[in-house]
Amino acid sequence: MDPEAARTARDSLELVFHMSNILDTGLDRHSLSVLISLCDLGLNPEALAAVIKELRQENPSSASASASHQRTTPPSVP
Repeated sequence: MDPEAARTARDSLELVFHMSNILDTGLDRHSLSVLISLCDLGLNPEALAAVIKELRQENPSSASASASHQRTTPPSVP
């Protein structure tokens, strides 16, 4: 990946992460990156959202722990 494409990808992920925080999704950068990659591969975003919701219902304590960790962890800058 050329440097400009890498920078654009990082900027896009940062924007998605900020939107995720505004919506209080509790998703970290890595999770968002994986979800974006899956969408790029053609997976249905609504199906992915349903899976995330189902996983959170099965284990609600991990979702709140992830959200707490996300708010206290400073962003990494490559």
